[in-house]
Amino acid sequence: MTHRLPDALSDLAAFLVEAKRRTYAGLDDDATIAAPLLAGSKQLEHRAPPYTYRDIYFGMGFFVGQETVSRDDRVIWSMSYSGGARSDIDDRATLLSIYQFLRQALLAVSVDMPYRGPASLTADDLAYRNDVEGSLERFHGVEVIAQGGVDLYELRYGGGLLR
Repeated sequence: MTHRLPDALSDLAAFLVEAKRRTYAGLDDDATIAAPLLAGSKQLEHRAPPYTYRDIYFGMGFFVGQETVSRDDRVIWSMSYSGGARSDIDDRATLLSIYQFLRQALLAVSVDMPYRGPASLTADDLAYRNDVEGSLERFHGVEVIAQGGVDLYELRYGGGLLR
């Protein structure tokens, strides 16, 4: 069952979907800015006034990060996340294939769940699932990528409106 969001939250959800598709999910590291705020981080940004989206993260095999949305230069929403591939997966080709599939799932983000990817997605022999509780105002979730019933990747996230 989908409930109707108030107009301001509906606008925020639509902006989040656009921003996510125009940064990591759609462009991978091509969306990275040249001079990140934090040394050693990857920083991705998207602007569509009055909103600005920023995603700053560290790491690859295991990574941590934070997304923020500002409206008129005031941060109004944020999501923190951490996770990655299993620690025994250390070859770059396997990591890249997992993250390529992850970006495919993240491109399927929707205004009903503008946090990560859809509830589930399968392609070839990989399966993505995303379990989330809450709403845009306050939420937490976990996403998993598995192959043949074996988890290869897990990420936990949470966030909401700032007040």
